Amino acid sequence: MAEKLHPSVVKVTDALREAGATGEVVVLTDPAPTAVTAAAQVGCEVGAIANSLIFDADGEPLLVLTSGAHRVDTRLIAEVVGVSKVKRATPEFVKAATGQTIGGVAPIGHPAPIRTLVDTWLGKHEVVWAAAGHAHTVFPTTFDELVRITGGTPVEVE
Repeated sequence: MAEKLHPSVVKVTDALREAGATGEVVVLTDPAPTAVTAAAQVGCEVGAIANSLIFDADGEPLLVLTSGAHRVDTRLIAEVVGVSKVKRATPEFVKAATGQTIGGVAPIGHPAPIRTLVDTWLGKHEVVWAAAGHAHTVFPTTFDELVRITGGTPVEVE
């Protein structure tokens, strides 16, 4: 790993260790702000990338970990979580909720727990890759581990 890690990556690394996650953070040569760029760098299908998407669910943050091959149906998700509206969060809302910047938001390591949904499609992959707090970092995990370490609820997102 790089000699000096971004503070967000340190928080995520500590959270992964504390949660008993098995994967190690990998520092990428190039930034991977999208599922396509991340998949190309780690050598997996785009569907094995767990996008960490923060939504504004009636004013509360909602984290949806979705397969890079899917788009989130916000109407469906609003029904699932029992709110009137789920909309894409602003960069400021994301930063306030996660302490991280869009393009590198990790599923854990946030200032406070965030209600989390995990796309069941990710369970089709033996290894799933997620961002680790910065656009240059990812970590390998499994669907089951991702659900466990986030306290997430498995759902279909589209």
